[in-house]
Amino acid sequence: MDSLESTVKGILLDIEGTTSSISFVHDEMFPFVRKHLEAFLLEQWNEDATERAIEMLAVDAGVDSAADWFTGATDLASQHAVVIQEVKRLMDGDVKATGLKQLQGLIWQAGFDSGQLVAHLWPEVAGILQMWKQQGFDLRIYSSGSIAAQKLFFGHSVGGDLLSLISGHYDTTIGGKKEVASYQSIAKDWELEPAWILFISDIPDELLAAKTAGFRTALSVRPGNARVPSDHGYASVTDFGQLKLTLG
Repeated sequence: MDSLESTVKGILLDIEGTTSSISFVHDEMFPFVRKHLEAFLLEQWNEDATERAIEMLAVDAGVDSAADWFTGATDLASQHAVVIQEVKRLMDGDVKATGLKQLQGLIWQAGFDSGQLVAHLWPEVAGILQMWKQQGFDLRIYSSGSIAAQKLFFGHSVGGDLLSLISGHYDTTIGGKKEVASYQSIAKDWELEPAWILFISDIPDELLAAKTAGFRTALSVRPGNARVPSDHGYASVTDFGQLKLTLG
């Protein structure tokens, strides 16, 4: 996308640094998991969803099952400690592990459902998304956060429940965000030619992969985002209202 004006049919949005502040995710959502992890395990240990997440964590840790993972941890407190230690290790390393995402999503769900968490959006985002939807654009999300977490986020935002505006969600199960093949897979699933899709992200390497796949692109420049080289080569937006989009 060489300018802020374009004719497209679909708009693919990143979350962190694009629709929402990076600080909300890192300063509120991640600390919420750390703060409530132990209590969550105590209360939800035997729930099916929790057991599935722990099985995934075990596989991510390199063992075949939770039973193998807990060898030597003969009591419940010891098993909780194994999980807590691994979750903190993964979070400290910013590892995008499937089991971690699943467990985080369960804890976030409890936080959003209780009202302790309300997702941040930049001031114009809710209104612009509503306008784009009314104009006929197909809006979808592509984030490193799990699809379940994405739905929680947009279902419990400062702009209200926006899930009805979003037609599809993609996470890294479709591929990494810096891989060209991921965007090719998204376009195929979307049943749109890549040139009809605009991808907005704050990460130039993600935009490069999308552009290589044939997508139109725009760089999100928001407070708190990482600095990017001035010669990044992408149209930049500090507010979605700067985009002049025509429905194709």
